Amino acid sequence: MADFHLAAPTSADAFARLAIELHDAPSVEETVDAVVQFALQALTCTYAGIALNVRGPRAEIAAVTDPVVADVYQLQISTDNGPLVTAMKQRTPILIRDTATDDRWPQWAAKVSALGVRSVLDVPLTTGDCSRAAIGVLGLYSPAPDAFDEDDEAIAHILARHASVAVASARHEETMAKAVDARKLVGLAMGILMERFDVDDDRAFAILKRYSQDTNTKLRDVAQQLVDTRRLPR
Repeated sequence: MADFHLAAPTSADAFARLAIELHDAPSVEETVDAVVQFALQALTCTYAGIALNVRGPRAEIAAVTDPVVADVYQLQISTDNGPLVTAMKQRTPILIRDTATDDRWPQWAAKVSALGVRSVLDVPLTTGDCSRAAIGVLGLYSPAPDAFDEDDEAIAHILARHASVAVASARHEETMAKAVDARKLVGLAMGILMERFDVDDDRAFAILKRYSQDTNTKLRDVAQQLVDTRRLPR
């Protein structure tokens, strides 16, 4: 991974290098890891993390630079309450200058303060669809109170924009790759049926589809079972 050192005169160059690295990252996992590592170099934070909005009601921890961030996230994910949850649902940044005095999420803040985290900056990762929750949240943390100034907030928003585009792109590529794999798998299963029962491709696909519907099993899983066992699900 590239070693980024952000200074005011070269910040544009650093973000340009980050954009290239994010573009080249082969997966969502490597994309978010690059973002949190860059955050440590670019901002006055001690810890950083990203939580992503996945299918289902709760966020999922995607990348952390220290186990304490996972604790900070899990406290919110388990209760569906806290700045991370608010930032994701409302697509708005949340700045906590001191967890020891902030009263918006008192129970969570007390536990986080006990972990040694005093400053929190949660910035949503958003796409163009304003009607939906954010695709994720970039979280920045410091053991010092009032650690983040206006420059940190500005850089964090720029980083979040880069991350939003990169995560959305990586997710799309992973989805497309899975779709291609699924088509190949279904094609193999159809070939087995065509050879075994001497049917054409339309009839073979109809057989797979019927078994999928009758057994309430995804078409891809029916095809996988047929390829693996040479038997259709009962």
